[in-house]
Amino acid sequence: MGQSTEELTTDIEHTRRDLSRDLDALHERVSPHQVIERRKQATRNKLHSMKEKVMGSAHDAKHSASASGSSAADSVSGTAHQAVGAVGQKTEGNPLAAGLIAFGTGVLISSLFPASRAEAQAAQHLVDQAKEHGQPVMDEAKAAGQQMGQDLKEQAGQAAQQVKSSAQESAHNVQSEGQSSAQHVKDDTQQRM
Repeated sequence: MGQSTEELTTDIEHTRRDLSRDLDALHERVSPHQVIERRKQATRNKLHSMKEKVMGSAHDAKHSASASGSSAADSVSGTAHQAVGAVGQKTEGNPLAAGLIAFGTGVLISSLFPASRAEAQAAQHLVDQAKEHGQPVMDEAKAAGQQMGQDLKEQAGQAAQQVKSSAQESAHNVQSEGQSSAQHVKDDTQQRM
């Protein structure tokens, strides 16, 4: 036959607890703050991985520094030789990274010798050109960041709305289930009397 009042009450309590736990887990999963944090962490991880591929790890740099000779000439020669090897290993087929590493190595080696006036002027000219040509890239990166922020904001709003509607629907279901169970208990009690 039907369930007793105590069994129904226990079932309702279990259902409420399960529903509450599910709603808490859903809220944690679609919380705008959590969504943004997960996206930021994924971006950080990708950037760190990219940096490690292009630049090598700190361990590689330490090893390169400790492997160089004692005199300045040996040091420059050893560093240049290691840089050539590192470029081949660390760029993984990326010509832009290879170019940047080679340029950085050249700057490092040239910094050991005093610059002439013509070199200083040429360097300043290169810096000015880099700033001029780099500005569009900076603007594009800024626009991409703003677009990503806007997209995250929209997704967070949608997720919050879904959580709200799900919570309202669940509360309504619990309420109607409770009323139905109460009515069933009332009817069952009246029949037994």
